[in-house]
Amino acid sequence: MTLRYLGTTSDDGDCPTLYEIPETDEILVQGDRETDPEHLVQLRDVKPSETFVRVPRALLTRYAPRAAAPELQPFSSVAHLFREFRHTAWRLETRRGYATDRRSEKWTRWQAGEDIAAEPANPWRQNVAEQTAAGKRFERVRLIDEPATDGQQFLLASAPSNVAAGEDIRYLTRAQAEQLRLPDFDFWLFDSRILARFAFDEADTTLGVYVTEDPAEVLAACQARDAAWHHAVPTQEAVKRVASTV
Repeated sequence: MTLRYLGTTSDDGDCPTLYEIPETDEILVQGDRETDPEHLVQLRDVKPSETFVRVPRALLTRYAPRAAAPELQPFSSVAHLFREFRHTAWRLETRRGYATDRRSEKWTRWQAGEDIAAEPANPWRQNVAEQTAAGKRFERVRLIDEPATDGQQFLLASAPSNVAAGEDIRYLTRAQAEQLRLPDFDFWLFDSRILARFAFDEADTTLGVYVTEDPAEVLAACQARDAAWHHAVPTQEAVKRVASTV
């Protein structure tokens, strides 16, 4: 079972850190091991399998509190948020490819060498245009490997249509994302208030989303957004970088 990174109060990326163990109500704590003999002798009911670590109180108060674990919902349950959000809809895309892309007719055309940069309006882009005309922002950061996968190259090739509609799509290398300790899951963040975290199967098919307004989860997503946005580059620059490596 893969751990889910929650957050750290360390500036240099070392411990202390909190992780969530998905599908349980348990938190994994990383910190410096307690070695003070005067403290150790005061600990009660210690099992041979147990150890003890020190972490700052701020780590727990910032990241550990949370509401009950949200239930998996179909993606359609958040469709209304893309029209009703008030100022910003922000997306982090972390995967190396998406099943919905590979099943689309546009994927087939792209593999055949067709230019898919300028696509006609569809319901998604029409809504983006309407919302951005009202002063709202649609923003994404997409992780890209070095070299880029087919799935990432496909999204890069099709991005201009979304950008023309009003989305600001930027790119960040996976190595940079790991250095920044960004989450390893996809999510939408609406108005810095509502978080919709994606669930995928091993074939990159979307299973649904976990929707929460838990302050700790939303704060962690906001921090990830700010770090990613600061370092990410616009679509045109990403296109040039990928082209130079192909």
